[in-house]
Amino acid sequence: MNKREKFYVALQVAVMTLIAAVDCGKVSAADTSGALGLPREDAVPVPSLPQASAEDKEAGLPGPSSDWPQLVGAQYTWIRQFQSSLSSPYQGPNSLNPDGDAESTHTVGVYFGWAVSRNLQAYLDIEKFMGAGVSNAVGMGGLSNGDVVRQGGAGLRKRPYVARRYLRYMVPLGDQVTELERSQDQIAGKEAARRLEFKLGTMALSDDFDKNRYANTTRTQFMNWALWNNAAWDFAADTRGYTNGLVAGYVSPQWSLKAGLFQMPAQANGQDLDAPLRKARGENVELTLAPNGAGAVIRLLAYRNVARMGIYRDALAVAAAAGMAPDIAAQDRDGRKKYGFGLNIEQPLADAGETGLFLRAGWNDGKTETFAFTEVDRTLTFGAQIAGSHWGRESDRLAAAIAVNGLSADHKDYLAAGGAGFMLGDGRINYDSEQIFEAYYRVQIGKYGAISIQLSPDFQYVRNPGYNSDRGPVRVASFRLHLEY
Repeated sequence: MNKREKFYVALQVAVMTLIAAVDCGKVSAADTSGALGLPREDAVPVPSLPQASAEDKEAGLPGPSSDWPQLVGAQYTWIRQFQSSLSSPYQGPNSLNPDGDAESTHTVGVYFGWAVSRNLQAYLDIEKFMGAGVSNAVGMGGLSNGDVVRQGGAGLRKRPYVARRYLRYMVPLGDQVTELERSQDQIAGKEAARRLEFKLGTMALSDDFDKNRYANTTRTQFMNWALWNNAAWDFAADTRGYTNGLVAGYVSPQWSLKAGLFQMPAQANGQDLDAPLRKARGENVELTLAPNGAGAVIRLLAYRNVARMGIYRDALAVAAAAGMAPDIAAQDRDGRKKYGFGLNIEQPLADAGETGLFLRAGWNDGKTETFAFTEVDRTLTFGAQIAGSHWGRESDRLAAAIAVNGLSADHKDYLAAGGAGFMLGDGRINYDSEQIFEAYYRVQIGKYGAISIQLSPDFQYVRNPGYNSDRGPVRVASFRLHLEY
């Protein structure tokens, strides 16, 4: 265990101790070795908190359905993709393969949860990724397989890893409760509909920010990176898409406000996270408005990153003086800042919300290098989902969407001068917006006990891949198998 991991373990234990003192007025030590995925030799005592009584539960108070650590979910996703050949008069270090490509990815995950007390929960997620993305997962701002998250092109070892390890503490406000079913990172039971909520540990920012009912997960919905997240949101994450941090928020049925502070990677697309937070951090805040309860939901996101980043104009100036291609990474300096905004709308139309529309728009300043997610500085996406009940297949879903991605002037000039990021770099560029269409049909094969099986054919068509009108278009056909417990 390195120093950073020891620090977060100690911080998690300190928070649990503080919460215990507030929650019950006394603390008693209990050995819970391995409860958060720690080896036996690293185990530390954590407070033992009182469980919700049967009398409380019968009275309808918030509380979990089980007091024991439990497997709250498991999944396996296999994606087979076929990328077409494309017009390619020239190539660079990060160009799509002009001859086409075919690759498969596999992800498997098991997800554990423990209701330590009525209001305190602990989660541990373990995943493994295998396979690779087409064209080594480069060449487009909106890559075609969200399950890659660059693991297929970054040289990471294909071994199990801890995806999430965090604590969640809730302070109920009022008597209204929501009934929850068991699912990934969600313990079954009752939860206060209006509450204060705190999370600390290892997590993905998309767990709490930029969520959307119709375009939120690559494993059951849209696969393209520009559709399951706001592509202009360069959210703090390591190469696999996770980071350490803290989220605090107020949640209610009509509106919510959340803020988060997270570690940034030490270098662009890096697996190691930078420290301390005063040196490098990702700051995020999101306001969610749902005034009609079951109607439209509007999310307004703002973020700022502070990290050891390069500036495109500086890289261009140095390259011009030296008579060589610019290298943004060579200009990295501590304390550089990047900021941006996002709009996210979901509009249910029918079928208890299973038929509906969505829209996202995003913008960032585009002055400093793309550091964690993907090389997109402006984005606009729009799509729809239709429930299969309209043709006698109630659990099936048909969906289609378009995405238009763009770059800032500085980013555009950098690529035109022969520069490369960690995803783009054709050697030069004849700039145009990257235009993406995706459609999928998700077939619910059935449920066998608690196991759900889904099959999804998917098609994507991309004009000007990598913002280069000299290349493409490119087509990607996919087949996805998803098993979920």
